Parts: sequence; structure tokens; C-alpha cells
Amino acid sequence: MDEQEERIICPGFSNEDTEIENSLRPKKLEDYVGQDKIKENLKIYIEAAKQRGEPLDHTLLYGPPGLRKDYFICDYS
Repeated sequence: MDEQEERIICPGFSNEDTEIENSLRPKKLEDYVGQDKIKENLKIYIEAAKQRGEPLDHTLLYGPPGLRKDYFICDYS
């Protein structure tokens, strides 16, 4: 066993870390908590783009660090 396997805490991600993190991520727009009006507007924008067969127009998501704006982008890109 190498040194990293013996340690409980290490700087890298393990498969277990990835599985846990992915299980906590929202899977659909309805899974995001709060901001109901914004979610409703985003749902309309996304559906309209899908019906046109075009990508979603540029959309700015802003807020303090830690709100997982990047996860939203990855899920809907």
C-alpha cells in the first residue's frame, strides 16, 4: 500500500469522493432550491432554445462563490 492509500485525508479525489459529490448535485432544474421565479424563467429560455433547435443565448449567472453556478452550466450545456 502506498502512502496516499494509507492516509484518511489526502489532497486528491478518490472514486468515493466523486460518487458522493455527484449524488449531491441537482439532476434537473426543479432540484435546485429557492429562486422559483428565476428557475421558471430559465426553464422557458431553455425550452424555447430547444424548440428552435439552437443553443441557449448568452446568460449571465452571478452570485457569491459556492453557489455551484458552474454545475448548472455543466448540466445544461
